[in-house]
Amino acid sequence: MRTKGAIIRNAPGPYEVVDLEVEDPREGEIQVRMVAAGLCHSDDHIAVGDSPVAIYPFAVGHEGAGVVTKVGPGTTGLSEGDNVVLSFLPACGRCRWCASGMQNLCDDGALVWMPPVTPRLRMADSGAPVGQMCGVSAFTETTTISARSAVKIPKDIPLDKACLVGCGVATGWGASVNSARVRPGHVVIVMGIGGIGINAVQGAVHAGATTIIAVDPIAFKREQAKQFGATHAFATMDEARQLARQFSNGQGADSAIVTVGVVRAEHIGQAFSAIRKGGTVVVTGLGNNADSGIPVNLAELTLYQKRLQGSLFGECNPTWDILNLLDMYRAGALRLDEIVTRTYRLDEIGQGYEDMHAGVNLRGVILFE
Repeated sequence: MRTKGAIIRNAPGPYEVVDLEVEDPREGEIQVRMVAAGLCHSDDHIAVGDSPVAIYPFAVGHEGAGVVTKVGPGTTGLSEGDNVVLSFLPACGRCRWCASGMQNLCDDGALVWMPPVTPRLRMADSGAPVGQMCGVSAFTETTTISARSAVKIPKDIPLDKACLVGCGVATGWGASVNSARVRPGHVVIVMGIGGIGINAVQGAVHAGATTIIAVDPIAFKREQAKQFGATHAFATMDEARQLARQFSNGQGADSAIVTVGVVRAEHIGQAFSAIRKGGTVVVTGLGNNADSGIPVNLAELTLYQKRLQGSLFGECNPTWDILNLLDMYRAGALRLDEIVTRTYRLDEIGQGYEDMHAGVNLRGVILFE
């Protein structure tokens, strides 16, 4: 069938909304009519060329929610009419990682930058195959995906809010709760207050941190961080580091979570110098894939027993944590409504990403209906 979707023809390159042909689902697949999709910075890393992909054109979008419209033959567990949140990390349930409670590292997830052997999307004008961002292409009105990349959710939860837990909320919340192992009484620095950082603040609050220091150069984001539970907010890491030491007998923060939109080596170095002995730096953001080298003092790393921890999807398990986070939202223990600063139509995707770069949104969301 014919649909519309946002693509990148090459990188760097602009977002274009074009006509696409979407294949019917095969065995193990479903077709989803998208209702809402979040504008995450990871998609922009594709557009600017930080994260090269295997095939162009490339249909972007990975944080979304919608309604199942078709189910492939022999596909179990999902039915037409089900509401689903897309999981940009598929979970096979059988590999070493899934079996040990680490679905975010599922072997199937290693292929999210690669097109399927038989493309699900093609250009309507030429029939050329189109790559799918994380196998889902959430910025497409109708998309065909693996059933492993969808989590069925209750119908009473609005899809324009549920879409957020497919990436940003789980990644930020999990960065605090799972990766940084925040505990009651901790001092936590969150570096970068966007769609990930604001949820790292929520996670730190949930885990019982008593001092949560938000760092962002944009005043609007510092103000928002305080609304979500940050106890202090500064424009620079120097200010945050000094305050953390005041609250820790000169030791430094228990953890520093790096959630800036474009991570550079100096960000990690600044976070590393702000934590105490035995403290943890958590890195959730992405930079240019070709960048390497981190300005970390090797003596501090060894003798102070500091920990540098990468964090993919906040170390969450999609099939459990997406539903768990939505239950928390239902109970009033997790804020989703307030994260959405502005909504857009699909044809306004370029404006949405301009607004993201300008720092005027915590999270922009595309509404398809």
